[in-house]
Amino acid sequence: MNQRDPDNSNNLMIAVALSMIVLFAWQYFYAGPKMQAEQERIAREAETAKKEQAGNTGAPVTGVPAAPGASPVAPPSAGQQTVPSAPVAIPPKQVTRAEALTAGSAQRVAIKTPSLIGSVPLTGGRLDDLVLAKYRDTADPKSPNVELLSPASAPHPYFAEFGWVADSPSVKVPAADTVWTQDGTNALTPETPVKLTWANGAGLTFKRTIAVDADYMFTVTDSVENASAGDVKLYPYARVHRYGTPLIQGFYILHEGLIGVAGEQGLQEITYADALKPDKQKSFQDLTGGWLGITDKYWATALIPDQTVPYRANLGGKPKGAGASAETYQTDFLANGVSLANGQSHAISTRLYAGAKKVELVEGYQDKLGIKQFDLMIDWGWFYFITKPLFYLLDWLYKILGNFGLAILATTVLVKAAFFPLANKSYESMAKMKKLQPQMEQLRERYKDDKARQQQELMALYQKEKINPLAGCLPILLQIPVFFALYKVLFVTIDMRHAPFYGWIKDLSAPDPTSLFNLFGLLPYSVPMFFAIGAWPVIMGITMWVQMQLNPKQPDPTQQMIFNWMPVLFTFLLASFPAGLVIYWAWNNVLSIAQQSMIMKRQGTEIPLKQNLIATFAPIAKLFGGGAGKAKK
Repeated sequence: MNQRDPDNSNNLMIAVALSMIVLFAWQYFYAGPKMQAEQERIAREAETAKKEQAGNTGAPVTGVPAAPGASPVAPPSAGQQTVPSAPVAIPPKQVTRAEALTAGSAQRVAIKTPSLIGSVPLTGGRLDDLVLAKYRDTADPKSPNVELLSPASAPHPYFAEFGWVADSPSVKVPAADTVWTQDGTNALTPETPVKLTWANGAGLTFKRTIAVDADYMFTVTDSVENASAGDVKLYPYARVHRYGTPLIQGFYILHEGLIGVAGEQGLQEITYADALKPDKQKSFQDLTGGWLGITDKYWATALIPDQTVPYRANLGGKPKGAGASAETYQTDFLANGVSLANGQSHAISTRLYAGAKKVELVEGYQDKLGIKQFDLMIDWGWFYFITKPLFYLLDWLYKILGNFGLAILATTVLVKAAFFPLANKSYESMAKMKKLQPQMEQLRERYKDDKARQQQELMALYQKEKINPLAGCLPILLQIPVFFALYKVLFVTIDMRHAPFYGWIKDLSAPDPTSLFNLFGLLPYSVPMFFAIGAWPVIMGITMWVQMQLNPKQPDPTQQMIFNWMPVLFTFLLASFPAGLVIYWAWNNVLSIAQQSMIMKRQGTEIPLKQNLIATFAPIAKLFGGGAGKAKK
């Protein structure tokens, strides 16, 4: 008779029950609603974009007057220059983005590049209208393109602004309502920069040249010439301003909000929530090098000062109120002042990265332009030493195979090969333990009343046969770091966004869209998010269950019950994870089944798969067999 400690079994049952409650509660109250909210948001934005599509083509159109309050606040006092930071005043009557782009009388200069569509308003000269030409809201190729920047009078203002702060309030400098004059009529393209000019009427002439490459990097060169009778002192500045809190993913493994590298002080990250708290906001003096901006999951808008010019920077926000109906967020920098006598001029260049956080691009800009730690814009996490190499491996395989799903399968094979010697030892140890099952049962029976002696004898047996009783856990422990690294790669890198596999998987970074509870779409109804158990999670659960059947039955019925239920728990848990991750786990299970079977055969150990399958399904067969027998009688 098999003896076991009833207290331990009860504790184990309670632990399993609590784990299931936590798992189902997390799925029901958090993962499901969050996924549903994201889908509803995308649907709303897609519907809005369809209505606006006719008026948002990126062609030169008339602009919107600068919003009140968007220009500098009270003139700075001597020695205390400040960057404009007043909140954008939203008109009482809300307008659509398309209406904001076509309102007013000021013209806009079109932006046309392979990666960006948008326009620059001659009023203000900001960058406030950018649409990403290569990315769409959903995996549907007909869905609207992603909108990044929007003007001040649009529903969600988000813009980058460049300018000057004067040492004296009597000196007029360009502001949000300044109407610039374009030199020529060309659109802004990688081959043709846009040149703007404005004179303040008191001897100062300001010029702005905006250039852009074929991807997402702008270069804004501001210059000023002093033809006045006196000396002036000016401070160049730039800011990224966002009105309203965007919908965020809300996962601890990903930073969304204000971000930057403050010179030698390194990476700075402030969430949207913390940016509204005065004690969490950050200011820096006498910095050289680095960058600062605002980041979303896949997109970012980042200012890059001249890496050789000293500056001071701020990262923070303001809660709604005081004329603003929503929160505002801003990152800005103010460079050292320049004094200009009559006849002197000065120019400064600032770069702006506004677009997708593509790894190859970001790292290329870091190396080519010498931007300090620009690669930290992508949140690789604490385990970057695993995550980044894994991404490079996936990207290399993708370039060979042409599909990220196939790259994931190939990566799984390479990871299994790398850990093959360790996994072999693990499976060999498990095979030896199966051979020792009769001796182990004898020891348990002989010392059933002396648990300490029983453990001593078992450990002596393990030592004699050179067996590690924990070796069975090694395969799982080995794949956990890879599992989380792959999860991070799928979650944060835009390269995986909307990457298709085969069949119904159109986006490897999103959960499997099918559900077991409507027969994977065969039945004409949708199911709640909690029951969205897709086909690939089911495949993963089945392969995990088959792998466990290769092991002998546990002597403790409670432990065996846990092993039987574990694949079910993992099926529910992984249902809300990216499909690419589930495919990885399922394929890893298949490889593990083949590897373990091969080793067991080589060790001369019987593979108990058939016996375990019979034992598992015997009660069901007996039930149906018994029913048939009664009917026959």
